[in-house]
Amino acid sequence: MVKIKDLTLHREISWLHFNHRVLQEARDETTPLIERMKFLGIFSNNRDEFFRVRVATLNRMINVEKLDYRIKASPKEILTEIFDIVSEQEKVFTETYNEIVSKLKERNVFIINENQLTQRQGEFVTNYFHNNVRPLLFPIMLDNLKDSNSFEDRSIYLAIQLLSGHDPDKEEFAIIRVPVQQLSRFLILPREEGKIFIILLDDVIRYCLQYIFSIFGYDSYKAYTIKITRDAELDIDNDIQKSFLEIMSESLKQRELGEPVRFVYDKAIPKNLLNIIREKLHLSEEDLQRGGGRYHNFKDFMNFPRVGPDDLCYPDSPPLLNRDLPINKSIFEVIRQQDIMLHYPYQSFQYIIDLLREASIDPKVRSIKMTFYRAASHSNVINALINAARNGKTVTVFLELQARFDEEANIFWAEQLQKNGVRILPTIPGLKVHSKLILIRRKENQKNVFYANISTGNFNESTARVYADESLLTSHPGITGDVYKVFQLFETRYSIPRFKELIVSPFSTRDFFIQKLNREIKNAKEGKEAWAIIKLNSLLDKKIIRKLYSASRAGVKITIIARGMCVLIPGIPGSSENIEAISIVDKFLEHSRVFVFCNDGDNKFFIGSADWMQRNLDYRIEVTCPIYDKKIKEELWTMLQIQMNDNCKARNISRDNPNQYRKTTSEVPVRSQVEIYKYFKNKYDENS
Repeated sequence: MVKIKDLTLHREISWLHFNHRVLQEARDETTPLIERMKFLGIFSNNRDEFFRVRVATLNRMINVEKLDYRIKASPKEILTEIFDIVSEQEKVFTETYNEIVSKLKERNVFIINENQLTQRQGEFVTNYFHNNVRPLLFPIMLDNLKDSNSFEDRSIYLAIQLLSGHDPDKEEFAIIRVPVQQLSRFLILPREEGKIFIILLDDVIRYCLQYIFSIFGYDSYKAYTIKITRDAELDIDNDIQKSFLEIMSESLKQRELGEPVRFVYDKAIPKNLLNIIREKLHLSEEDLQRGGGRYHNFKDFMNFPRVGPDDLCYPDSPPLLNRDLPINKSIFEVIRQQDIMLHYPYQSFQYIIDLLREASIDPKVRSIKMTFYRAASHSNVINALINAARNGKTVTVFLELQARFDEEANIFWAEQLQKNGVRILPTIPGLKVHSKLILIRRKENQKNVFYANISTGNFNESTARVYADESLLTSHPGITGDVYKVFQLFETRYSIPRFKELIVSPFSTRDFFIQKLNREIKNAKEGKEAWAIIKLNSLLDKKIIRKLYSASRAGVKITIIARGMCVLIPGIPGSSENIEAISIVDKFLEHSRVFVFCNDGDNKFFIGSADWMQRNLDYRIEVTCPIYDKKIKEELWTMLQIQMNDNCKARNISRDNPNQYRKTTSEVPVRSQVEIYKYFKNKYDENS
C-alpha cells in the first residue's frame, strides 16, 4: 500500500507554490501596473511571515534534533529546498520590479532616488525631511551598539558609512531605523511637465544625511539598507498567578527578542561594515543571509500610492446592496422570515454594522454575544458593541488574544471593551477560537428569540472589502440554539454540549466530513452519481486526504478549490485521477470555506470557518453550518460553477507543473471574480 507521505507535498513547498501564484499576478501584463506593484508587496509580506513562522519552526526542530517520522525529509533538507525556491523566486521578483518601474515611466510615473532630484525637488525633499522625518530619527553609532535586539523585526535600517575628506583615516559607521511605521514609504513630489515623481523614504534620508552627521566633521555619506527577520513564535508562560492578558503582553515583548531567521542587505555594502553588523547580530555562517538590491521590506509596496491615469489601478467595484435587506426596514423582521446570505466583498459588510446598531437600540434586544479573531484597526463593529453596552444591553465577547500578528491589537480592544462594560470571556487553555459568530437574544411575546450570524470571515470591515467570504444571517431555531451552546462552551469551558445542527471543532468536524465522503463512496460503488466540491484556503489534514484518495479510487468526482496550501496531489493513477484541484488568485483574496456533497441527488451545502488542517480540526473552536435556504443554495452553486469554469485566474495544482494557468473548453474568457460581481449586480438590478 502506498504511504500517504509519498502521495503528498511538503506543506512548506506547497505554501511557496501559493506565494508564487501571488508573484504571477505581479507578472501578469493584464493586471494594472500599480496593482502589480501591490502584488509584489503582498508577495514580500507573505514571505516575511513564512520565515517568521515556518522557517523559524524548522530551525527550532533542527536545534532540538526533532524529526517528524511522517515527513519524507529532514528539516535541514526541507530548508535547503526552501532556500533554493526562494532564491529563484527572488530573481523573478527583481526582474518583475524592474519591468514595472520601466513601464510606469512610459506612463509618466517615475520612481527616482536621491541622485536624480532636480534642484526644485531637492528643496521639497529637504523641507519634508526637516518637518516630518528628522524628528523621528535616532541614529546609533555602531561602535556603541551593545544589544543585538536593537534591530527590530518588521523594520528596515540604513547602515551608514561616515567619511571625512579632511581626514582620510576618519571612518565611522551608524545605524538609522527608517520610520515606516510613522510615515509613508513613498513621498510624491511636485509634478513637473505633467510627470509624476515618487521617492522612497529611504532615499529622502540618504539625501539629507548631512543634516544629521556634518556637525561631527563628516562630509561623505554612503547608506545601505539592511533588514532582519525574527522568529515570531510565542513562548506562552504558564504562570497561573497571572491573567492571560498579562501573559500575552509579556510574550509579545519576548517576540521582539526572537532569534534571527533571515538577514538581508544591500550587496553593495562594504565588507568591513557588513562584518561588523554580522558580529553585532551574532550571526553565524549557517544563518540565512542574502545580499540583494538597494531596497528591502517590499511589504510597504502594498500601500503604493494611487497616482496617474485611472487604468493603472483596478476599476472600482463598490459593494452591492442585498435586495432582501431594504433600507429602513428592520433586519430582525427580515431574517425572522428567511435566511439571508451576504457575500463579501461583492455585497456590503455594512449590514453587519447595521444589525449591531439596530440591536443596540432595540428595546426588545436583551443581549449580544460575539466572537472576534481579527478586528479592524478602526472598528465600527467594536464601537457598535460599546454603544450596545452603554444602551443597557448585556454584551459578551470572546476576543482571541492568540490571533497571530494581531495579538497586540486584540489586547488593546479587549481593554477598551472591558472599560465600557463589555464582558470579555477568558481564553480556553490549549484552544484558539477561530469561529465567527454573533448571537442576539430578543424578547418577543414574552419568549426568548435568537438571531445568529455565522461567517467564514472575520468581523472586520477593512478586510471585508478585499476578502471573499460568506456570512449567514438566520433565526433558524436549531442553528441559533447551537450557536447559544457554543457560547455556553466558552463560558463553562469544561462542559461539551451536544450539537444538533452545527459541526464544531475540535469535537466532530473531521469525522463529519469523513462520513460525508463515505456516503459518496458508498453511492459510487452502487453506481449512483457521486461527487463533492470542496472550497477552502488550505488542505493539509492527512486523515481527510487519505479519505479523498479513497473516494477518488471508488469513482467519486472531487473538485477542490484551494487558494493556499494543498498537499494533496491530483491526477495520480490509482489514487487521485478523479480529483481536480485549482487555485484562484486575483483582485480579491479567496477566503470562504464552502462544501457541497452530491448525496444521491439531495445536495448538501455547508459553510464554515475551518480549513482542513490539523490545527483547525483538533486545536481550535471552529463552526461549520448547514445551508437550508433554497435561494442561498442556488447562489452558492452559481458562484462555485463560475469559479470551476475560470480560465483566466485559476491555476492547476499539481506536483510536476504547479501553477500552470488552467484552460477550459470555453473560448470565452471567464474571470470568476468579475463574473460573480456581474452576477450579483444583475440579480439586484432585476429585482430592484
